[in-house]
This record gives sequence, structure tokens and C-alpha cells, in this order.
Amino acid sequence: MHKTSPHRNQRLADQIQRDLAELIPRELSTSSVGLITLQSIELSPDLAHAKVFFTVLGAEPEIALKALQDKAGYLHSLLFKRLHIHTVPTLHFHYDSSVEHGIEMSRLIDQALESDQSGENK
Repeated sequence: MHKTSPHRNQRLADQIQRDLAELIPRELSTSSVGLITLQSIELSPDLAHAKVFFTVLGAEPEIALKALQDKAGYLHSLLFKRLHIHTVPTLHFHYDSSVEHGIEMSRLIDQALESDQSGENK
């Protein structure tokens, strides 16, 4: 089995992310799937699979995920034309809820600090 260097994997993941960030808005209507932002790409060691983590504004994550999954094969073929490598990874899209989780945690901290300060003022 042929091993690839971690640096090559990261460069390829970065290139796939840049290309998909350009292709997705062109191929998917923002009005129906919202604004999709790619957070990161994780490649399998053999480069056969790519987990594509994304967030979305202006639409339900499930709708965006379904649209991305429906277009995954087509996006794969467009990547194949752009990337000059033997095997282009199969795309697997995953919604990344970490941004929402961070916003919620920040809101809860602000709420706790606010209630703490109002308790001190009494």
C-alpha cells in the first residue's frame, strides 16, 4: 500500500476546499440551500474519501445537506477536471454544528454573567 505524506494530504484537502468553495455557489442556488460555508476537509489516509464539513446560513441544515449529497457525484466530476491527480476522493458532506454550539455557549455565559451582576446589585 502506498502511503502519502501528511503535508501532501493537507495541501490536497486545502485545494479541494478552495475548489468546492468556488463550485458550490455556482452549482447550488443560494435561495434554496442558503449560504454554505466550508469549515474543513478531512481526507482518509488512502485519499479515497473526503469528509466535507460545512455550515449554512439562511436555510435548514438538512436541506443544505440533502442538496449537497444530491450534487456530490457531479461536484466530484468537476473536481476531477480541476485536480490533476489519479484518484479524486469521494465526497461525504457533514453539517458542522460547532459554530452554533459556540454561539449558544457564548449566549449562556453572557446570560450567567448578567444574572450574576444583577444579583450583586441587590
